[in-house]
Amino acid sequence: MITVVRPSARKDRCGNASAIPLGVKLCSSIQEASDGSLRGCAICLGNFDGVHLGHQALFAEAAKHGPVVALTFQPHPGKVLQPQLAPRLIVSQARKLELLEAHGVGAAIVQPFSLDYARTSPEAFEGSLFDGIGARTVVVGYDFTYGAKRAGTVPTLQAAAATRGAQVVTVSAVSLEGVVVSSSKIREYVLEGRAEAAARLLGRPFDLDGLVVPGAGRGRTIGFPTANIDTTNELRPAAGVYAVRVCILGQPEWHGGAANIGVKPTFGGGEVTIEAHLFDFTGELYGKRLRVEFLERLRAEKRFASASELSSQIGRDLEAARAAVARRRP
Repeated sequence: MITVVRPSARKDRCGNASAIPLGVKLCSSIQEASDGSLRGCAICLGNFDGVHLGHQALFAEAAKHGPVVALTFQPHPGKVLQPQLAPRLIVSQARKLELLEAHGVGAAIVQPFSLDYARTSPEAFEGSLFDGIGARTVVVGYDFTYGAKRAGTVPTLQAAAATRGAQVVTVSAVSLEGVVVSSSKIREYVLEGRAEAAARLLGRPFDLDGLVVPGAGRGRTIGFPTANIDTTNELRPAAGVYAVRVCILGQPEWHGGAANIGVKPTFGGGEVTIEAHLFDFTGELYGKRLRVEFLERLRAEKRFASASELSSQIGRDLEAARAAVARRRP
């Protein structure tokens, strides 16, 4: 059965309601999506990790041909086929679905991916799209492959569509300043701490969600209280200090701030933590879920000779972060 989720309003980047009503269909497999309710749709195929500008180009093209549906896989096929080489995902599954909705996708089909499913023949996959779901248009990237051993190609998909009165539309790679937009390039930028470069390819700042949990409390003792953020996001930016924007999920306000990612070498090191200081914020954050947008890397992590020296540097970091946030204010 297809689960129909009908929030009262569209959500913005912080999961907050605006005034645009929306109904979203979420299908937990291709089989569930084959009940006729999506017949005549325009399906975009892909993993859509990050929902970056290249993915957005697919959705924009699909919107010209019919109701937009995204067909994706869970888990990422790389985690099943080559787990030792699998990429760190840019977004969680929940965040991906939120972003798909934000970019005009009316229904999402999340097909479970397994070794058994990986053996699906190209012909069987074609049948599931055109005969089962009833797609009228399939939109793919120019280098799309599918089916067991990636034997299916764009030409074979086009031939299968033609026999059924459907069509396949290909979308060329999207490039910015000579760089092809891809999930792998975005991962590279994030891991290098190049927040601004990642944001250009994503079409938005890289973000992650997490729960505020108790930390060591050292920030408060030196005059800069921080929220210690526990996240399940696989991809984390490089260690260092960043200008950020932060919101409490479900609340409308965004707060500028600075975040530190690292092991706190001045205090002897330890596990990597993500801590954010919110400008001019009063209130309790423990137990709240935050979304953190990384705007700009201000400096690398550094060990200081004393807590007072660190405190002086934090003061300069916060000034730099305020300026960076002000430059990017919506």
